[in-house]
Amino acid sequence: MQRMEWLARLDALVVFRNLLDTALLRALRAALAAEECDLGGTVAAFEAVLFARGTNWTDALLDAVLEDENLCLRTAAGGDAGPVLEKALTGELDFLQALGRASLDDLCHGAPDYLPRWETTPDADFHAAYAARRAAVGQKGYGIFARHHVFTLEDGHLVPVRYPDPQRLSELPGYEREREKVIANTRALLEGKPTNNVLLYGDAGTGKSSTVKAIANEFAPDGLRLIEVKKNQLYQIPALMDDLAKNPLKFILFIDDLSFTANDDNFAALKAILEGSVGGRSHNVAVYATSNRRHLVKESMSDRSGDDLHASDTRQELMSLAARFGLTVTFQQPDKERFDTILLELARQYGVQMPSDQLFIKGSAFALRAGGRSPRVAKQFIEMLAGGVKV
Repeated sequence: MQRMEWLARLDALVVFRNLLDTALLRALRAALAAEECDLGGTVAAFEAVLFARGTNWTDALLDAVLEDENLCLRTAAGGDAGPVLEKALTGELDFLQALGRASLDDLCHGAPDYLPRWETTPDADFHAAYAARRAAVGQKGYGIFARHHVFTLEDGHLVPVRYPDPQRLSELPGYEREREKVIANTRALLEGKPTNNVLLYGDAGTGKSSTVKAIANEFAPDGLRLIEVKKNQLYQIPALMDDLAKNPLKFILFIDDLSFTANDDNFAALKAILEGSVGGRSHNVAVYATSNRRHLVKESMSDRSGDDLHASDTRQELMSLAARFGLTVTFQQPDKERFDTILLELARQYGVQMPSDQLFIKGSAFALRAGGRSPRVAKQFIEMLAGGVKV
């Protein structure tokens, strides 16, 4: 094909239309559309974008194709999208395969000799690679969900977290029994079984938030994605759940450090979200929340002695929110035995060499100064020892 033919076919993409919005394909299109006098500069600009990803053009284009959130995937979530779209998909994969196998001189005949020539893989099979990815879409995802596994919510839109907390379950000693309940619930979510919303309640620094983040990291290869939602964004969750309902992946909506005042408007919003079972509303979404308050709502003595004629009903209303979490897991402040076990394991992880009796004595003294025993305090103590700080 001549340069203008490549350009015409590229502009005619329907199923893979989103590829034209990527930096790689925008730069290629500019090179294909350039006048002869501008060819060298536009090709060089394209190569600068390509070489930032690698020198193999076939691999770069195939990666873009496999991660694309295209019309067929959105319509059928990885299944058959119907004869019209499936035929279009096949034709466009034929073209993209030819495009990915093309050399610089194939695409831009007459490109200056002083420009570097990119590498290609002549036998690359786009059809086979795409069929394999499509079959595994429930684990790999597509679009931004293929490239990232942790997200935040901004103005109703998902924003990927490029450098999420790398916390792993193996790095969290001392609360294996508590975490196993949350892990089992997460496995049920991934397997499409009935799943509960989860409230992780307990003392500060006991690893509630770290547990959720570590689970997200652990099960990301199995198709789990984490979306952190702030309390003032709760009203956006119903629309978000509707958007996620057709996605083949599984999602945890994570609300950290949750608590309300009695007249908080967000109270009613979360109550509505948690109404009924997760499976009844959206089979692929569960809400995981952490809180230092068992009933989530700040309650004062004046609430109990006020002028409410039906004070008991009001208190029941306030406490009903926590009851809507099907699974509540309590993380209590560790006793000395558990704290010492945590110290030993963290010392092993960080390579801290110290006799255990000294480790326990110094660790307890550090915890006393820090306000009490907790896994967070234990980690701070061990990190200071690992860094050579005298404690």
